[in-house]
Amino acid sequence: MANAYTDTTAMSNAVQAAWDKAFEFELRAEPVFRVLADKRPTSLTNPGDTVNLEIFQDLAEQTAPLTETVDPDAVALGNPTIKTITLTEYGNPVLLTRKLRMFSLTDIDPAVTNILGYNARSSIDTIVQTTLRGGPNLLQRLAGDLTYVTNATATTAATTMTATDIFTSGLARFTTTQLRTNLAPPKFGSLFGCFIHPQVAHDLKEETGAAAWRDPHNYSAVGNIWANEIGTYEGAYYIESPRCYNAVDAGTGDNTVRRFRTYYVGRQALMEAVGEEFHPVAGPIVDKLGRFRPLGWYGVAGWGRYRDQCLIRVETTSSVAPD
Repeated sequence: MANAYTDTTAMSNAVQAAWDKAFEFELRAEPVFRVLADKRPTSLTNPGDTVNLEIFQDLAEQTAPLTETVDPDAVALGNPTIKTITLTEYGNPVLLTRKLRMFSLTDIDPAVTNILGYNARSSIDTIVQTTLRGGPNLLQRLAGDLTYVTNATATTAATTMTATDIFTSGLARFTTTQLRTNLAPPKFGSLFGCFIHPQVAHDLKEETGAAAWRDPHNYSAVGNIWANEIGTYEGAYYIESPRCYNAVDAGTGDNTVRRFRTYYVGRQALMEAVGEEFHPVAGPIVDKLGRFRPLGWYGVAGWGRYRDQCLIRVETTSSVAPD
């Protein structure tokens, strides 16, 4: 008589799939832009939904010699320039049910706290970058040529930008030269800051020639090559971030390409006012059976460009962009 095996088929109800109770989070890009808002009000007169900061105007130089017997005419000081920040409420709530917290495979409360914390930081960083993108100083590479304007907006077109209009050392040199011309103070010690998308940085690191990034590093700073970091170059310190805004919004017709924004900054490019710093909120449980628990984040703040001379936006494509 054949053996009757007590196997996984015979006792299928006793064998179940195993689940890891330790959930992982999505991959995340570290927020980087709020740190640029280094100008803040220091002596407010009163609470308000807008905050005004002012900048004195210098007198025009007077280089003519005085006449011994003539009393010089007095000159009037210029009217200070007003910079306004509008304070706005921001926040995001979730509503957890008692049933979820009771039956969840994993410990849901710390996970929700982590997700909300990152959502706050990421959302605020996007708001700040939107302010950056609206600056008037714009350098574009269009059909191989560099075009610089000082009256741009966030929606300035790039209809002649092509897929080969990638980032080069020429743009890096021009931008720091222009910031120095604008009298912009450096952001990091003696260096300006540059926030650049990794796919744009790829093109700069791949460029060859005596006046490019690659060749000098081949012979004198190979550590940057091994680490795949631009580091310090042409008067700026480069920080790569996939958060740098990009969209398929350049070119026309069949020539539509992805346009990447790169930001060069000095000190006081951005200003920030905070009415209530961003923080987690555990809302009250007000339903009849106490089953719904609100959690979220909240804050009141505003941002604006303080010194436009200290900010230049560069727009290019990338040779490794997905579209």
